[in-house]
This record gives sequence, C-alpha cells and structure tokens, in this order.
Amino acid sequence: MLKATILTASLSAFALPAFADNHDHGDQMAMRTPAPEGAEVYLISPADGATVSNPMTFRFGARGIGIAPAGIDASDTGHHHLLINVDPEEVDFSQSLPSDDRHRHFGGGQTEATLELPAGTHTFMLVMGDHFHIPHDPPIMSQPITVTVE
Repeated sequence: MLKATILTASLSAFALPAFADNHDHGDQMAMRTPAPEGAEVYLISPADGATVSNPMTFRFGARGIGIAPAGIDASDTGHHHLLINVDPEEVDFSQSLPSDDRHRHFGGGQTEATLELPAGTHTFMLVMGDHFHIPHDPPIMSQPITVTVE
C-alpha cells in the first residue's frame, strides 16, 4: 500500500490531462487508450455459421495493432478478450472487462485458445483491451459470429 501511496503522491506533482474517462485500478488511475487508426480484430476460426465439436479452437487475428500481454503499456498494442453470448449493448466499454465464463481474457497475449462449450448455438466476438483490460477508445471489436457446437 505504501508504494501505491507514494505513486499517487508523486503523480500529483505533475500536470496531468483531464481524467473524464479515467478508471480507478486500486490506487492507480488510467485513461482510456486511444485506438490506433484503422485497427481491427477478427476471428480467423471458427467460421461464422460453422458447426463444430468440442474441444473447439479459436484463432484470433488483428490488423493495425500489436499484441502485448496485460500489464504492458506499449504504444498501439492490446490483448484479446473473447465475449461468448454477450450482446455488445451489455458491454460498458469505458470499464475494465469482467473476467468470467462469458468474458474470456487472453492477457498473456495469446492469439488462439481451445475451449469446451456446451452444445448449442453460441455467438462470439473479440474485443481488444489495453494493459488494464479496458477497451480502446473507440473500441476495437470484431463482427460477431454464430457457431453451433454439437
């Protein structure tokens, strides 16, 4: 706690930009990371409309943005989050994405993952998160795809 207090005190000595879009991460403050112009993410596989069996492997793609693990604050980078059966209208893009069965974090910089999912039809969408798991501004997200698991 002392280290965070010292960091907070030392930051107050510098002129900082307005924090209208800031998010509190413990005692740390962060602004939303600007999205690189033209950056996009997409699902390489499975294909939209595919019927697959378990385990299923997802391959993630990105253009115009580098991949870096969570916690690494490098220019024009982020890491993937896979949203499963999540309506984009439900997502608060100004906050750190939750980590649960519907919001899978790939904070190690992974570009593929193998998952077991219940049988049925599911929707998937990628969202790029910055070093704090907060979507970029504007959010970099894939088109949703629908896949049936047998």
